[in-house]
Amino acid sequence: MSEEILINVTPPETRVAVIENGVLQELVIERTRQRGLVGNIYKGEVCRVLPGMQAAFIDIGLPRAAFLHLSDLCTKDLEKKGSANIEHYLHEGQHIVVQVTKDPIGSKGARLTTEISIPSRYQVYMPYTHNSGVSQRIECEKERARLRACLETFREKNQCGGFIARTAAECIDEPILMSDMTFLLKLWESISAKIEQATPRQFIHKDLPLSVRTLRDLYKEGIERVRVDSRETYHKLIEFAEVFVPDIVDVIEHYTGECPVFDIYNVEDEIQRALDRKVKLKSGGHLVFDQTEAMTTVDVNTGSYVGGRNLEETIFKTNLEAAQAICRQLRLRNLGGIIIIDFIDMQSKEHKEQVLQALERHLEKDHAKTKITEVSALGLVEMTRKRTRESLEHILCEPCSACGGRGVLKTAESVCLEIFREIIREVRQYNVQKLMVLASNEVVEMLLDEEADMLAELEMFLGVRIKFRAEAQYNQEQYDVVLL
Repeated sequence: MSEEILINVTPPETRVAVIENGVLQELVIERTRQRGLVGNIYKGEVCRVLPGMQAAFIDIGLPRAAFLHLSDLCTKDLEKKGSANIEHYLHEGQHIVVQVTKDPIGSKGARLTTEISIPSRYQVYMPYTHNSGVSQRIECEKERARLRACLETFREKNQCGGFIARTAAECIDEPILMSDMTFLLKLWESISAKIEQATPRQFIHKDLPLSVRTLRDLYKEGIERVRVDSRETYHKLIEFAEVFVPDIVDVIEHYTGECPVFDIYNVEDEIQRALDRKVKLKSGGHLVFDQTEAMTTVDVNTGSYVGGRNLEETIFKTNLEAAQAICRQLRLRNLGGIIIIDFIDMQSKEHKEQVLQALERHLEKDHAKTKITEVSALGLVEMTRKRTRESLEHILCEPCSACGGRGVLKTAESVCLEIFREIIREVRQYNVQKLMVLASNEVVEMLLDEEADMLAELEMFLGVRIKFRAEAQYNQEQYDVVLL
């Protein structure tokens, strides 16, 4: 399987596309004015403690107060006091060092933790813990034991906090791992010095820019090329790679072609399709994605697909294809939280298990943490996907000004009847003789055509004269009744 990373850099934004076998699998966007906050460290001030929620709101200098739950407090503090009451740890006006774990999403503020973690290419340093761990994605027990021994040796020698070996640390020589941990210790020393001097609501440390984080977090063995279309960013990536991952320097390439780098694999078209509700499957079936504040639902339909020897075989093949397509769309759209998948009902228990296994297998490529339940009696699969930043739709789009994000508009007939009721209300309240109705072209046309008889009866019943004016800027639901 061929894999490639494309990095498109412009002054307003940086976009990273992960390509597998010529197909876009993942997209990360970071805009200059809206840089992600995940990983940033602040000195915050407790502005409100909520015992009923076992949480507190922390002012870190953002427009909305950030949220800190009891479970996100540093393990060291929890073990010291051993209490399950947030009031025993925090009080209003208290100064506290926190790190952002989830960007503000919608109307919700950022999610915080006091368990600070500093990532590098191969490890994550956690200064307030005293245990070391190894990524669960490293399955070889011998390799896990080797990494754990290396981490423990370094930790005991330097009398420091805990480390977690990342997936990229697998099979990396011990001297390189030691050098990486030494770098993390020096970085934490500089951060600690800033913490001592910081004032409340002050920013202390921010994570690397997206282009450099791509090498640290998204690059893995097997990726053939990392193409970047900015010379300045290219040099920054080379500098970073030479220090931390010298093996991949030859993989980084400055793209100078006349064709935009994202057009090589039709990434722009794929982004546009990722904003649609309906996703077509090769077999003729399709998926329908509906994203709400509470959850995301995915509906699987056979559509025009009628192949297979019988109905059960047709449904099974459609569900198998859908499982792969859903996993790709979850990564591409960056959908998180609760996700409900409505597979087409299957009678065979064996088929249900195979579809679930296919879903789990394709989700293994996902960087975000996921959890899947069994297929329910209704054929639904409930799953969760960790959400740390806004979805693609929320980054690129805003709610429709006409429908307010509902996705539907009242029919012209419904608006006409509303106007009739408003006219009756106005006449009875103000005893007027003339009225003017301002509305959209579609509504005015219906009032003067299909509803003309009803309008004439209304004028005769009320004894008023009604004029109409079409307003091109009005949407179908907008109207005004003006007294003359």
